[in-house]
Amino acid sequence: MHGQNTYAYGMWPVVAFNILLILFFALSFIKPKGRFEWRSMGLFIGFIVALFTEMYGVPLTVYFLSQWLGTRYPVLTPFSHNNGHLWLVLLGLSNSGIAMTLLHLISNGIIFLGFYLLYAGWSLIYKSEGKHLVTAGIYSHIRHPQYAGLFLITLGFLIQWPTLITLILWPFLIFAYYRLAKREEADVAKQFPEEFAAYKAAVPAFFPTMFNRKSPQPS
Repeated sequence: MHGQNTYAYGMWPVVAFNILLILFFALSFIKPKGRFEWRSMGLFIGFIVALFTEMYGVPLTVYFLSQWLGTRYPVLTPFSHNNGHLWLVLLGLSNSGIAMTLLHLISNGIIFLGFYLLYAGWSLIYKSEGKHLVTAGIYSHIRHPQYAGLFLITLGFLIQWPTLITLILWPFLIFAYYRLAKREEADVAKQFPEEFAAYKAAVPAFFPTMFNRKSPQPS
């Protein structure tokens, strides 16, 4: 295919557009306030900037791998856009239309689910105005849907377009939001001690279970 034999990078307006688009949606539903919130969001911003810089700007990971592996690199045109999907390249499936379609269906599905969780969590918190503990809707399944949404968005991008920088950043991002969730839970426990204790015992933090241990009272 013609698209597989061309240099598909150096598109800086596309880099800027995608970064701004993703951050616009993310910051619309997660509004950092304090120092710890902005520190965690900074890791997400760094992840997104690194991702799209390599996806459309400068393919640093491809440069590194192609130089390191030399003639053993599994494709002849490493700097085409199709061959930027490194999981398919390493599995020898970069020329498979079926594999490419499945990769996009799976990764985009995970990313869209992540954005849905961002919106679903934000809408309920916005309506509550901080006057009561929110345990209905998506919050009846997980305690931190917005952070789970960020995890899914970044996971989807790691599946679709892995880079060395984003693979390194991802564990730090997960840990930062885990710690932030714990800090927020401590504050909520002070505000709604009995309600939150029952809610925490019934609903998992980030990953839903098939059957909750108890049923939280809807609010």
